[in-house]
Amino acid sequence: MNIEDAMEWVIIADDDFDSAKLLNEAKRKHYEIICYHCAQAVEKYLKGYLIFKDILPQKTHDLRFLNNLCLELETDFENIITECAFLNKFANDIRYPHKYETNEDDVNFSISAVEKIRTFKPINDLKNIIKNKDNDTKKDM
Repeated sequence: MNIEDAMEWVIIADDDFDSAKLLNEAKRKHYEIICYHCAQAVEKYLKGYLIFKDILPQKTHDLRFLNNLCLELETDFENIITECAFLNKFANDIRYPHKYETNEDDVNFSISAVEKIRTFKPINDLKNIIKNKDNDTKKDM
């Protein structure tokens, strides 16, 4: 178990998701960027889980691929296949011109997808382990 490295990935994932939510509250919404941050958050949650399980994932933004790696370790990851497939189109190509048209429905589904994944039992269990480790570290100080 690689708790410290997994913790870094989860913290950055939370930051990406916080950024997506903040951008969604803006008067002028940049749908592509919001969806991009949602995809980035999920990528980092999945990589954090894999690293926690001592699997160093290759450098990829492919959420379907990452989810399949997680699925090999735990069948519960079947429950987020749809969300990963949807968000995958925003993982990287969205940052380049003329790739996808996005709208408010895409944003709403993206944010809901991240909420589901970040509270999804295997990811939530990882977050609790990290939180307990962090609390133990603070007690030792």
